[in-house]
Amino acid sequence: MNISVKSGQPNRRQFLTAAGGLTLGLFLPLGNRAAAQSGAAAVLATDAAPVTPFEPNAFIRIALDDTVTVLIKHIEFGQGTYTGLTTLVAEELDADWLQMRATSAPADAKIYANTLFGMQGTGGSTAMANSYMQMRKAGAAARAMLVSAAAESWNVPAGEIAIANGVVSHEQSGKQSSFGALADAASKVATPIDVPLKEAKDFVFIGTDQPKLDSLAKTDGSAEFAIDIYRDNMLTVAVQHPPKFGATLVNFDDTKTLEVEGVAFVHQLPTGVAVYAANTYAAFKGRDALDVNWDFSKAETRSTIQMNEEWAAAAKKGGTVAEQSGDLDAAMAGAAKTLSADYTFPFLAHAPMEPIDGVIEIREAETGREAEVWMGSQLQTVDHATIAGTLEIPQDRVALNTTLTGGSFGRRAQPGSPMAAELAAIAAAPDKAGSYKMLWSRSDDIRGGYYRPLTAHHLEAGLDADGKIVAWRNDIANQSFLRGSAFEGMIKDGIDSTAIEGAVKMPYKWPAHRVSWAEMKTPVTGLWWRSVGHTHTAFATETFLDEALLAGGKDVVEGRLELIADSPRDAWVLKRLADMISWAGPQQVNGRARGIALHESFNTYVAMAAEVSDDSGQPKVHKIWCAVDCGVAVNPNVIRAQIEGGIGYGLGAALFNAITLGEGGEVQQSNFDDYRMLRINEMPEIEVSIIPSTEPPTGIGEPGTPPIAPAIANAWRALTGTNTRQLPFVTPSV
Repeated sequence: MNISVKSGQPNRRQFLTAAGGLTLGLFLPLGNRAAAQSGAAAVLATDAAPVTPFEPNAFIRIALDDTVTVLIKHIEFGQGTYTGLTTLVAEELDADWLQMRATSAPADAKIYANTLFGMQGTGGSTAMANSYMQMRKAGAAARAMLVSAAAESWNVPAGEIAIANGVVSHEQSGKQSSFGALADAASKVATPIDVPLKEAKDFVFIGTDQPKLDSLAKTDGSAEFAIDIYRDNMLTVAVQHPPKFGATLVNFDDTKTLEVEGVAFVHQLPTGVAVYAANTYAAFKGRDALDVNWDFSKAETRSTIQMNEEWAAAAKKGGTVAEQSGDLDAAMAGAAKTLSADYTFPFLAHAPMEPIDGVIEIREAETGREAEVWMGSQLQTVDHATIAGTLEIPQDRVALNTTLTGGSFGRRAQPGSPMAAELAAIAAAPDKAGSYKMLWSRSDDIRGGYYRPLTAHHLEAGLDADGKIVAWRNDIANQSFLRGSAFEGMIKDGIDSTAIEGAVKMPYKWPAHRVSWAEMKTPVTGLWWRSVGHTHTAFATETFLDEALLAGGKDVVEGRLELIADSPRDAWVLKRLADMISWAGPQQVNGRARGIALHESFNTYVAMAAEVSDDSGQPKVHKIWCAVDCGVAVNPNVIRAQIEGGIGYGLGAALFNAITLGEGGEVQQSNFDDYRMLRINEMPEIEVSIIPSTEPPTGIGEPGTPPIAPAIANAWRALTGTNTRQLPFVTPSV
């Protein structure tokens, strides 16, 4: 599923517009139904001569064999983007689902920018939100052009032509045609500017379950990831990184490394020492043989215990005010009862199944040096520029192919693009043509940083004589991974919104409140982690709110509904959840108890309930209920899958995950034995209810994660009377 740009072949723009249909394509026959359902019918390169560009349909290719390929501008790493965006095109095109295909678009921000970012990239659960109208309009325009081509060919009025299930027909004359037969003629039709879109009542695909386009290929092994890419005479490269964050290289001795069979050479990089070898085994073996000296004078040497104490003290002191209303101090002073709580949250690794990797090939062409890259690029615009800058060659001479990727959860969306920079540095160091695969081990990735930042919260609540919450304070301390990066402009008025999101703009209203942020400093590299700030703010706010409501004699569902002032969608999902579980309070039944949590993230509203029991002093989660409002439900099965995946990911982190630094600052975890994932027998039963909506679709890749941990903690309190002040529930064994 990768576009190969080689000497004598079309460049990226030509590839979009070459002969063979509305744009370009050679595909597997439509009769291969299994391939059609899975997306295994990959786009293949062709030597066909270029034709007139069809710019408005740069998202669509219609081939002579009737297959329709949608060029997806967002990375597909399991969240269903290929299927979701293809659904939008199929809907407006009136195609047959079996003829639909998907492949990654080239790195080209002029055409494929995320309209919410202003650059090509995936994140913040924005793929569907920014593409919903864009992809529908692309499909509708292509449909209109097919209709015009048929009308001209058959000499009949365009208004009499219909399209259904991929067949263009004229009832009065009995004429009909497939898409492929009309593709060349349609490409010569003037591009329509404003084509009417379907009304919701006429939807065929949107709102119905369709099989994911990439499932079969991923199941049978035919799907191609960056780790699967092999080029002629390619060397595999393993990099020795500093053992502590902030350490720098002094010198190294590669004598023993060069004695390892298969090792070709060793180079120093800005990020460490790179070992180039004929295969993975030799690269890792050679790296182990390196003798490296590091300078730790600017390294992080504090332990997690020390950092927790410092962060907690900073939170309790308070920081820069991010949001406030009323006179908090007066409200607290006049409260009949006050509560307070301090929370700590650990560093978290993303731990995707496919660790960091990428392939780069440097070629010497007649017109100068050029490069081609295959990687799981989550921010193509930034990665593309970084690679070109590191190689010191023009960006238009670098082809960046976004491959299918085995997970990310934010790991591959890095301000500053250090992953892309290291890949480019690997290719630049030998200063000659060649192919190189950068490969991180699981241990490299777990210990490699770019963690969800360590965070502390201090919360206080004031209640009046009737038990109503009249004052709310939330002070947060953590680092900003945006500081010093290309994204530093996102820090406004001294506040990094990604560090506190979810603690501000809450749906609950009280007479007085204040939220503040204290920025902490550490050489440990931080990064957004699935749902970013919501990962900790949802837990702190929803568990503390439960405590405050119970302290005031309130039911935790009815109490929340009383506090929700201006967010009917929050109220809807909470009421739906209460109906799903026949809520009667957080009582114990047969050794089990239930807890609830409500949280909006990325404009998607989620209410969640957890049922837990006590398993030797730790929560055992039996069932999760979830009500979700994400606007128009384009693919309900993808929505359910993403909620289920978000629950599993968040549950594993809440129960087990923590990256800890020991005395001296070295990371203590290295693999799934000490940073373990949720196991299949630990996955609870899950029931998801999708709220019908006519609102534009919003994100679903992340919103399922934030509410799971607080729902469990609230159930655990109902069961045991214990308030959970830190995560994970299970104390790390190291």
